Amino acid sequence: MRLVIPIGAGLALTIMKSPENLPGFPTARLQKGLLLLDQGEELAEEGVGFGVPVIMRGLQAIFPGDIQLNLSEDGPLQVVRAIYTLNLEEKIGKPSQKEIESKLLYTVKNYLAGLIRKLPGLRGLLTSISNLLRRVFGWETMYEQSEFSFEVAMRYAINQQAGIVNVAVEKLDMGTSGITEMVVMNEQGAQTFDHYLDSSGNALQGHEIGCWDEVTAQEASFISPAHEVAFALERVTGAILYRGREFVESRLSWAGFGYSCPAHLDHFEYQLKIGRIK
Repeated sequence: MRLVIPIGAGLALTIMKSPENLPGFPTARLQKGLLLLDQGEELAEEGVGFGVPVIMRGLQAIFPGDIQLNLSEDGPLQVVRAIYTLNLEEKIGKPSQKEIESKLLYTVKNYLAGLIRKLPGLRGLLTSISNLLRRVFGWETMYEQSEFSFEVAMRYAINQQAGIVNVAVEKLDMGTSGITEMVVMNEQGAQTFDHYLDSSGNALQGHEIGCWDEVTAQEASFISPAHEVAFALERVTGAILYRGREFVESRLSWAGFGYSCPAHLDHFEYQLKIGRIK
């Protein structure tokens, strides 16, 4: 099932059940959310799309691997209800073998990933070390079945004329599942969206954007000058809004935002604005 919902000016949003083992970026294995189309061209690259839940259990991240979709109408709105099954973990391996099984390796990997996001001054060095190790040992990122599985229901209410999407996480209980955090991702492609602008006057481009920095402005946007399109989010009470952009050829190519929500979350909602830049 594939849904395509036009939002005007040649733009559209699409979502579908992602086939397994697609060629391309490692994240092709993940279940994607709403992807942006410009005249039919997909702009997501490696990004997972808009409104995609990821849960954290300490340093362990669990990603979506499946989805159930339903489309309905609520007055002028197109409403997509998406139930994500979060059941995949990021692993390291070689194309010719299964993933490497080492608790110590993944503990170190997850710890370093946390450092990269928390300590901007170390990002360049740690990323270079990671890339070097991957080249030397022939390691690749892969997403494999986790022993843990959790369902999250998302609701996307799309105003086609205004290019506005109201995104809601439906009521859920994470307190008894060892979950420490939920991050709702809103990503498209890094090569396409390489400009950042916020309501505080911060204007950044390319590597200046960083890979996971808190947004302190009330509203922030990613812009594609090449496609003359932008998407914007606002800070929401009860969550921390982060921005990020990473491009490593054939491995990473995403740009966008993530809302970090506490484990006691029972409902979370925000508004996504998409449109042509003038």
